[in-house]
Amino acid sequence: MVTKFGRFTVNGEDMTGKLASQKRVFHNNDDCPIRNVVAQIGDRWSILVLFSLVDEPDRFNSIKRRVEGISQKMLTQTLRDVEREGYVSRTVYPEVPARVEYALTDLGRELIKPLYGLVSWADQNHTTIKSCRDAYDRANA
Repeated sequence: MVTKFGRFTVNGEDMTGKLASQKRVFHNNDDCPIRNVVAQIGDRWSILVLFSLVDEPDRFNSIKRRVEGISQKMLTQTLRDVEREGYVSRTVYPEVPARVEYALTDLGRELIKPLYGLVSWADQNHTTIKSCRDAYDRANA
């Protein structure tokens, strides 16, 4: 069986036919790409911070102003996390006072492409999702 996404492989093994016969197990370890990669960018702030750097490199306070609601502590931690993952680079310029800029790396720019699809989908379906939440909350109040 070939899915509409093509063949599905894990560690070089073709798993496409196995998808229909068994349910996938999501292991609780570093080998699970969902836990290891997707969960990192799926936090409250990472996608917003990454999208704030799409057009050009930027400085900390400018990012903080544009990502409304993020605290200084949380922005610091989020920037460290996305830098650690390789999505963002941090450049310190030898000036007085020191100037620090954050920019998307090639890996970060590559990540933005599929994230844009998710963000577009969220924008298109936001009203429907809010209605579903409201209906659920009324029914379960």
